[in-house]
Amino acid sequence: MIALVTLIYAIKEFTRREGSVTFAVIGAAVGIMALVIFIRRQNRSSDPLIDLSLFKIPLFTTGFITALVGLFSMTGIQYIVTQRLQLVEGFSPLISGVYTLTIPFASVIAAPVTGMLLNRFKVIYIKSAVLFLTAVGLGIYLVQLDSGIAGQVFGLTLFGAGLGGGMTVASHSIMSSAPYEKAGMAASMESVGYEVGGATGIAMIGSLSGLVYTLTMKIPTGLNVPVNVKDSLDEALIVAERLTVSASETLKQAARFAFDQSFSAVIVALIVLLLVASLSMLWIGSRSMKKAEEPRRLG
Repeated sequence: MIALVTLIYAIKEFTRREGSVTFAVIGAAVGIMALVIFIRRQNRSSDPLIDLSLFKIPLFTTGFITALVGLFSMTGIQYIVTQRLQLVEGFSPLISGVYTLTIPFASVIAAPVTGMLLNRFKVIYIKSAVLFLTAVGLGIYLVQLDSGIAGQVFGLTLFGAGLGGGMTVASHSIMSSAPYEKAGMAASMESVGYEVGGATGIAMIGSLSGLVYTLTMKIPTGLNVPVNVKDSLDEALIVAERLTVSASETLKQAARFAFDQSFSAVIVALIVLLLVASLSMLWIGSRSMKKAEEPRRLG
């Protein structure tokens, strides 16, 4: 807990407009130290809270990574997409929520379909495929951002389908690859992957979005407004309500442009993360297959 809290604090403090680099470095140092201590204690304990030796099993490791990356992407996307729908597009919270329902609906449909494929194809390749599908969905959504709602919904649907398939195959890999006597620990570690992915997704995506917004936001020449308009689009819109009509519109346009820049940066970052995770699955899968073939060759 200490490691996660201080590391996330360090990230948020470093990306904040008036954040303290000193506090960010101290937070990161404390977090890394706590994490090292925790790992050392687990490795030396005869009855560890988390048996890190499970990560030596390729199926378990790839399942954990899939769960972590999947929840990281899902919470991050739902957080930033709903913000854009309300603050840029002007939708109500209700309509914004309905708009993003395509993600869970597609997940629900894709989960059992993926389950039927588990006995027909190698599990590790299914993980790679669903993560790739998730990245493709985000890519289509980004490309269709200014082209109409149909293309955006299609992209989010593919994104949700990839996530649903990913969660199914992640659970299967984690529980089927762990030794019988460690089934309870494996289930707990799966939950940890989901929770950590969700928590860090909101924290890190929010921090990245805020950093890019602050760096991109340029206060229009001639406007005498507080510098906090560079903190977030919310702050800029609140300040804009107190200005004249023309000045208000000018500030809103500048703020929304900066937000869209940060939005695109976040989407691209998530696409890269998902593609790297997908390729990692293929790499780990090919290595495990080569190791399995070595005894046969020697025989």
